[in-house]
This record gives sequence, C-alpha cells and structure tokens, in this order.
Amino acid sequence: VLPLAYFALQVIYARRKYKISPPETAGHPEFERIFRAQVNCSEYFPIFVSLLWVAGIFFHQGVAAACGLLYLYTRYKYFQGYTMAAQGRLGPLYASAWLLWLLIGLAVAGLLAHFLLP
Repeated sequence: VLPLAYFALQVIYARRKYKISPPETAGHPEFERIFRAQVNCSEYFPIFVSLLWVAGIFFHQGVAAACGLLYLYTRYKYFQGYTMAAQGRLGPLYASAWLLWLLIGLAVAGLLAHFLLP
C-alpha cells in the first residue's frame, strides 16, 4: 500500500506543479507520464497481491516475500524510469513481469502440491 500512496502523491504534486485540475488527465507531457506510471502500477497491484498471498500460503512465505520485495522495487524503478522518459520504463517493466510469472509458478506449484500430494 505504501508504494501506491507514494505514486498517488507524486501525481498530486505533478498536478500542482503543472496546474492540472482533476479530473483532467492531459496536459504537460511530464504530468502525463507520471499519471500513466501511477495508473499502470495501480492496475497491476491487485494481481500482485493475489499472487503473493497464494504463493505465500501454499508454497513458501520466505520465497514469496523475497519475490514480493523485488517486485515492489522493480515497480518503484519502473515509476522512476517512466517519469523521466517513456523508454525508461522498459527494463523494470520486464523485470516486474518476470517476477509476476515467477509468483504465478510458485502459486501453481504450491496449489498442486497442496491438493494433489497426500
């Protein structure tokens, strides 16, 4: 939740800096990048939390927590990169996607082991 609050605050600061009143989402290109970065991170957060929860319960809490921390770090780097230039988001985007796939794999492995093994 803290990363989402940080991203939302950055949008608020950008709105003030570039004098863009809600509900407008267009204006200065830097504001638009900050806004898009915040929206993109918010869209993936429910998926991340769900996978983290299932992987932590059914696979291993420590491994899931490590993946979760890495994911949050890559999303922070994604946000920073996107606010500087649209191309700056690509490396962290690929890393965060890889971590989501890893969490999917851990969750599936944990669920299969829980329900199929005696």
